[in-house]
Amino acid sequence: MTKQIQLAIAPIAWTNDDMPELGSENTFEQCISEMALAGFTGTEIGNKYPKDPEVLEQYLSIRGLKVASAWFSAFLTTKPFEETAEAFKAHRDFLHAMGAKVIVVAEQGHSIQGIMTAPVFDDKPVFTDEEWKKLAEGLEKLGDLAHEKDMEIVYHHHMGTGVQTTEEIDRLMEMTDPDKVKLLFDTGHLVFSGENPIAVYNRHQDRIKHIHFKDIRQETAEEVEKEKDSFLNGVKKGVFTVPGDGMIDFTPIWTAIHASDYEGWIVVEAEQDPAKANPFEYAVKARSYIREVTGL
Repeated sequence: MTKQIQLAIAPIAWTNDDMPELGSENTFEQCISEMALAGFTGTEIGNKYPKDPEVLEQYLSIRGLKVASAWFSAFLTTKPFEETAEAFKAHRDFLHAMGAKVIVVAEQGHSIQGIMTAPVFDDKPVFTDEEWKKLAEGLEKLGDLAHEKDMEIVYHHHMGTGVQTTEEIDRLMEMTDPDKVKLLFDTGHLVFSGENPIAVYNRHQDRIKHIHFKDIRQETAEEVEKEKDSFLNGVKKGVFTVPGDGMIDFTPIWTAIHASDYEGWIVVEAEQDPAKANPFEYAVKARSYIREVTGL
């Protein structure tokens, strides 16, 4: 069974797309070379990656890397559906050309994750019933568009957005067709938000088609809430780290994943300031810990 699980790492540890000053000195080639050297076989896509699939494929294939997926920002609650749909199709076609099977989608309508001054806990957006309806219907339509290329959308619950808590994830899953809308399971965002990741995994395991492994530094998470920090300032302070370096015990999480016969990618995604947390060193640390816990 575990042969069907592949391990990837996200480039956000090398260069942060939301705060390009973090890791601006790290090149694309350094990033993917260190990913491969650390023992990963997949990557998600960062801003420094070539936009031409043929060019990107050449860089990745000689390093034994494949594209696991890439983030897509939807604005289904705040903009006309057509705007999101047009951008989505271009994103879908690029990922399809790279051989990816899933498309990571996160609703950014009303999101505060990119606002440097907005306290991530106090200012968290809450959708109206009408916005929930727009979100659910829009996501189902994006799911249909993904199916045109034999792909799936996986919804990314995320800090500072309208789908963050267990209750909100449950509501989204109830409101959407399981055939059209799948779920991304992110350990770090769940624990940071105060949720129980194993309960979320077990409840929605049939919908989970993509996994992000990130860890949380407990003291930093508590400080972010107490000091009313924004999401991005929390990242700068080091709230996220790689599996095995923070408060999360991944052994019971892996037990649940293993028992569910999950197939797909597990992506290490731990955005930190690379000047404080050397990306290659932390990638090696993550790979070693995952090997210990999972045998992968």
